[in-house]
Amino acid sequence: MVLKQSIRRPNPPLADSVFKMFQMHGKVVIITGGSGGIGYQVARGLAEAGADVALWYNHSSKAEHLAALLEKDFAVRAKAYKCSVQNFDEVQAATDAVVRDFGRLDVMIANAGIPSKAGGLDDKIEDWQRVVDIDFSGAYYCARTAGEIFRKQGHGNMIFTASMSGHAANVPQQQACYNACKAGVIHLAKSLAVEWAEFARVNCVSPGYIDTPISGDCPFEMKEEWYSLTPLKRDGDPRELKGVYLYLASDASTYTTGADIIVDGGYTCR
Repeated sequence: MVLKQSIRRPNPPLADSVFKMFQMHGKVVIITGGSGGIGYQVARGLAEAGADVALWYNHSSKAEHLAALLEKDFAVRAKAYKCSVQNFDEVQAATDAVVRDFGRLDVMIANAGIPSKAGGLDDKIEDWQRVVDIDFSGAYYCARTAGEIFRKQGHGNMIFTASMSGHAANVPQQQACYNACKAGVIHLAKSLAVEWAEFARVNCVSPGYIDTPISGDCPFEMKEEWYSLTPLKRDGDPRELKGVYLYLASDASTYTTGADIIVDGGYTCR
């Protein structure tokens, strides 16, 4: 009699304590766009949980100071790296540098992004291309370089910052390129989750309107319309996103892959 072999994979070893499941001690995390806004608050959340953090930035005069602050506040290792994510060679070089400096890579968070400033017909072609290069291609380049490492070592964790704009066409601003890129990121995450299931988990977070410098120059009337369309009637504090990224980065989410977690104050559930 021929015994059938099960395709079932073994469960990962897990702590009984939920607090221990959220611990990140010994883990190395890259966060692109890590010197401000959502990225830096996520970095603080993961560092507080014990992770060593590589902050990637493109234009920032304070990235090195922020890395030093993480080390001081949380007794972890942190370092800043300049990298333009729309350039694959720079992404590869920065990833290699992190692995050399920290000895490993456990989590890649592709968070860097820029907004569209015009609608589909009014966008300049060069502006459209720049948003695509950073928000979509840049996210893929980060996944590509991290994924090669994850496949070789047999484990890893990829997290994308998408947006509620990947689910809904925002008003009153017109931003077809940004919306399309973020929808692409969400489906890229789902596709890679299936392709990488043997060696890594892949998820994304879709924030709504968050109080960061990116939205700081938006007119009062525009923000008031955002609030009117958001059931919670406000924008989010970037610190309100730390928990969801920690969940996805930690062992608390070992059965979560291919997910897109929307944190938007209820905007997309109307």
